[in-house]
Amino acid sequence: MTFPFPRARRANLTDLVGDLRQLASVRQVTLQDGAEANQRALVFSTGGGLDFWVMQDRSMDIGILHWQGMPVAWQHPAGFLHPALQSPYDAADTGIETSLGGFMVTCGLDNVRQPQGGLPLHGTLPYTPARLLACGSDWNASTPLLFAEAELVTAHLGRHAFRLTRRIEAPIGQGKVSIADRIENVGPVTGELRILYHVNFGFPAVGDGTRVLLNGATIGGPEVAAAEPGRTPPRVHCQPSGAKGSIFRAELVRPSSGHWPGFSVSMSGENDALPFFQMWRDRRVRRNVLALEPANCDRNEDGTSAPGMLLEPGGDWTSRLSFEFGNSLNIQP
Repeated sequence: MTFPFPRARRANLTDLVGDLRQLASVRQVTLQDGAEANQRALVFSTGGGLDFWVMQDRSMDIGILHWQGMPVAWQHPAGFLHPALQSPYDAADTGIETSLGGFMVTCGLDNVRQPQGGLPLHGTLPYTPARLLACGSDWNASTPLLFAEAELVTAHLGRHAFRLTRRIEAPIGQGKVSIADRIENVGPVTGELRILYHVNFGFPAVGDGTRVLLNGATIGGPEVAAAEPGRTPPRVHCQPSGAKGSIFRAELVRPSSGHWPGFSVSMSGENDALPFFQMWRDRRVRRNVLALEPANCDRNEDGTSAPGMLLEPGGDWTSRLSFEFGNSLNIQP
């Protein structure tokens, strides 16, 4: 994908179009149909081949995502179920499984992985509606970008009280997106913070030849298209994300196959914030999902989470995840 203009200075672009949103935009929409109805979403189109939805009523997570027209994110059979129609405590504390889907689901902030201590699978954060602070485009920045910022609170008077502030940025004309999170303890007592980013890939990104690498070493694949029997349980592999003080880099790569073009995406983040990395794979018929999951806590053998980090009242935790899809072109100021 090449940026379709000889020069990227804003003055030149405004002479070529009636509205810069013709080239790249973030728009606010409300879903209208079925169990998805009445949910707010932010539709990003970078003009560089990357298009995605940020689900404002589902923790500002990323739902639909397409790269150069190809669907990348795995979707749940129920679609993006409205938060009012589900509870994390449904189905013996596994309610998240009634709607876990889309490109990224943020799990926590009190628990991740299997239910324990009265807390449900992947915690009580998903899917919490967010309060939008800002969204739009900045064509005057050194690198023009689309952005959205919002905050959401998950609190219990007898336990944790966390406020998550999230900023999403996507450079215009490129195939990149970054997610910067800040979590503050807004309660009067120390809280145990657990967080896991459930990043979900489906067909055709997951198919013949798909491989997963972490810091250059293969940890999954190459995949084959044949599905496993329905009784085969999903598999989870967890390991340290990398050396302390460094940046981890995970990659999912699929070579071209038949009518499907090749696809690659890299995900990077700070090891100090997210020192563990796990891969979850469900190869069953009509599932075929592969998830890459950086986390701030380890996984026990029984599938529950090891202890999280302790956040003192007034303390905070920050993290930044960056994704890059295929080749990209920088827009020079």
